[in-house]
Amino acid sequence: MIKNGDSSSLNTQLDLSANIAGITFKNPIVMASGTFGFGKEYAKYYDINELGGISGKGLTLQPKAGNQGTRVYETASGMLNSVGLENPGIPAFLEKECAYWETLDTARIVNLGGNTFEDYVTGAELIQQDADRRSDSGRKAVDMIELNISCPNVKEGGIAFGIRTCDARELVRAVRRATSLPLSVKLSPNAEDVADMALMCQEEGADAVSLINTISGMKIDVRRRRSVFNNLYAGLSGPAIKPIALRMVHQVAKRVEIPIIGMGGISSATDIIEFIMAGATVVQVGTYNFMNLRAGEDLLRDLRQFMIEENIYSLDEIRGIV
Repeated sequence: MIKNGDSSSLNTQLDLSANIAGITFKNPIVMASGTFGFGKEYAKYYDINELGGISGKGLTLQPKAGNQGTRVYETASGMLNSVGLENPGIPAFLEKECAYWETLDTARIVNLGGNTFEDYVTGAELIQQDADRRSDSGRKAVDMIELNISCPNVKEGGIAFGIRTCDARELVRAVRRATSLPLSVKLSPNAEDVADMALMCQEEGADAVSLINTISGMKIDVRRRRSVFNNLYAGLSGPAIKPIALRMVHQVAKRVEIPIIGMGGISSATDIIEFIMAGATVVQVGTYNFMNLRAGEDLLRDLRQFMIEENIYSLDEIRGIV
């Protein structure tokens, strides 16, 4: 219960913090992979150390140039993207970006992708080796790995690792063995059964699950009579997918005991509250970063104000109450 007082004193009484596998998130607002770079660009607009965390640009073992043609298309209530995981590769990230991440006072999450089983495992090993070297000299740049199992498995005809639980199990198990860093598995909404997938991740030692990733969608150029995207389909994100994401987070929360990182269409403080009530420990904000360059700052302010107005001292009071 919040005691009566002025707004500034009430703010200091609020407890927005959360803990996942020993990693402290000062508040539940984490910037989603693929929408925030590695943080430098947004640091020009507000203090990103005020965020709960950052999930960096998705990384693969080798650099990727990304997809050709149109990459982003605005929809009625969100956006379609077909960026293709453009990234500098894990070795370049560790060499060039981690020095900056060492200076940050927020949870730092590496989003790990791959096109083969071996790519994922080798990538996790490199991240772990770098973490060990930095730890030996009292430094730290990475707090957690977020395993993106929505990438296509090129050895299995291109089907995403995260569709069939049997395929994903082997991958999660191998990556868990390759690193001692806290591990969250980012789940695809296209999984055969997302709750079963989450339960499998828990069984294989994941410390958390993140959901949902984008939903496959399409846009046709009726004048040119072809898909807008060279790859035909693209990932739909933004407010349009929030009801689906919220439902899946709620379903998973009823099946697993590990923390949930909820995401999908969050653009307001009340959106955050909904995900927390559905069972999320923290949330990730993605598409809204493109709409509002100060999204993190604004959401944190509005979340605090909502908690004061609703007489909520700690988010633990409402987490998973629905």
